[in-house]
Amino acid sequence: MTENGEDERGARPTNNAPDRLQLAQLNPDGTPDYHGWPDRFGFLDSTQAVFNPVGGPGDDDPAAAVGKPVKPILAFPPQPITAPLALEPADVAIVGLDFVPDSFVHGPVKRGAALAGREGDFGFSKGNGTPEEGHDIQLINFSRPGEPLQLQLQRFAHNTTFEQAFVDGIRGINRPVDLKFGPDECAYLVDYGAVRDFGQSDPASRFKVAADAPLVQIPGTGVIWKICRE
Repeated sequence: MTENGEDERGARPTNNAPDRLQLAQLNPDGTPDYHGWPDRFGFLDSTQAVFNPVGGPGDDDPAAAVGKPVKPILAFPPQPITAPLALEPADVAIVGLDFVPDSFVHGPVKRGAALAGREGDFGFSKGNGTPEEGHDIQLINFSRPGEPLQLQLQRFAHNTTFEQAFVDGIRGINRPVDLKFGPDECAYLVDYGAVRDFGQSDPASRFKVAADAPLVQIPGTGVIWKICRE
């Protein structure tokens, strides 16, 4: 499963928290396993200095939080914590995913792979790199049965600019929020559309009218993309 990580916003702002890929399963007694939220972000406790908020327009009270550790919520974890399978870049917003059918296997897409939509950041913090990741589809390949579990992650579908389409005035992917394979064994990608945000990551995506803050979807820009193997 995917886990969309914490952001620099709200009453408990968090900087640099990675998104995660998790293996969700049941304990022997039938209860769900536990992955550490809200007090562990990936492999690290929330109190690690790398997560200290730096301040941003989405923080409720920056003066009370900036530069201070993100305090834990729970006195102790309710059960042993299951570590994630892999980490994603901060604020990449990995969301809906699905496993590929055998007919989709070709080239870099291996048997048993998954495709995941990565919505991209909302401008609460600076971008996660150059070019920043997100606004794309990620390919997740797994090692074969009987081999040590390993994941290979790579971009599968993205705009040529490596950015959401509307910022660069092109036709393409903006904010993919879900991906599922249909009965025709093609992938259907739900694209939420163009959104103006706080602009911390990309000033060109910042809202232009104060009344539009904080996050406004531009009407009529949502798309469902169909991706098939030829």
